[in-house]
Amino acid sequence: MSDVSNTLGGTPTKDGAFLSVRDLKVHFTTSDGIVKATDGLSFDLERGKTLGIVGESGSGKSVSSSAIMGLHRGTNAKLSGEILLDGVDLLHVSDEEMRKRRGRDVAMIFQDPLSAMHPYYTVGNQIMEAYQVHNDVTKREARKRAIEMLDRVGIPQPDRRVDDYPHQFSGGMRQRAMIAMGLINNPSLLIADEPTTALDVTVQAQILDLLQDLQRDFDAAIIIITHDLGVVAEMADDVLVMYAGRAVEYGPGKEILTHPEMPYTWGLLSSVPDLTASTEAKLIPIRGNPPSLLNPPPGCPFEPRCDHVAKVGGDLCKTVLPELTPARSGGNHTKRCHLENPDEVYEAEILPEIAPDLVED
Repeated sequence: MSDVSNTLGGTPTKDGAFLSVRDLKVHFTTSDGIVKATDGLSFDLERGKTLGIVGESGSGKSVSSSAIMGLHRGTNAKLSGEILLDGVDLLHVSDEEMRKRRGRDVAMIFQDPLSAMHPYYTVGNQIMEAYQVHNDVTKREARKRAIEMLDRVGIPQPDRRVDDYPHQFSGGMRQRAMIAMGLINNPSLLIADEPTTALDVTVQAQILDLLQDLQRDFDAAIIIITHDLGVVAEMADDVLVMYAGRAVEYGPGKEILTHPEMPYTWGLLSSVPDLTASTEAKLIPIRGNPPSLLNPPPGCPFEPRCDHVAKVGGDLCKTVLPELTPARSGGNHTKRCHLENPDEVYEAEILPEIAPDLVED
């Protein structure tokens, strides 16, 4: 992350960032009340960089990214804030302008390619359509481009497989086809929503390597949404940890993974098995369930599941929502927690349990 220029909602923002999301709120009106799926989210992303967004299901990861794509238009969602893409606020452009930008300037790889691709049309026709929407080319030229992209993402015999249907592709090949479709117009921003879900580890590694190669080729900014911290460690320059629709920790990827200062991030790290860790390392799942976004807790949303509330004086955790403030480690690392010494707690209590081999004697 580059130098901090200002702060909005507690999250550092940067001058000249290609993508700046500021105080984004996505609320859905239901018969039971208002669901605050995303509530005051801010982050920045530069060209050629990758932002990893992590958190449990229901934390607001996909909802916020769908807002960037303009996919909430025509629904009952109420959006506010700013989504600045190269200086243009996507929340205030017309539907026609958003359609022109979607797929050309910003593209998305969806979580389940089998359901995201139409079963009645060949893979090639769907990729060709994505190209022809934004380019005045013949069908023959579009087909040639589709074959080139399928070859670029590693599909064998692309000139033949271009005429296959989605169900004729394996899971890994469908994901590659989705990447080809997303990148066929050389978008400046690519959003990958759980791109390695349900894939075996070998294919996962291939997909991640492919995204990194294509990012270098096209200088694209990438948002990768995942619950897999191994993917984050491999891909992300910056990491945004989300919980209950808000950012609870944000900063450089290496700093977040090695010196986390939010108990929820500790829980994510401690609930992931590490085959290379010491045999004495413990796997500690996060107890309980995420809060209802209809009726979130009045204080810290993680308070009902947090094992460190007693370290904070009074009932602060139960009554006051903590601000996103600079971490004790400094730099551009921020966290949302009332603990005064989270770094000391992590090193003294958490690290010896989950990674005893990293603790000095």
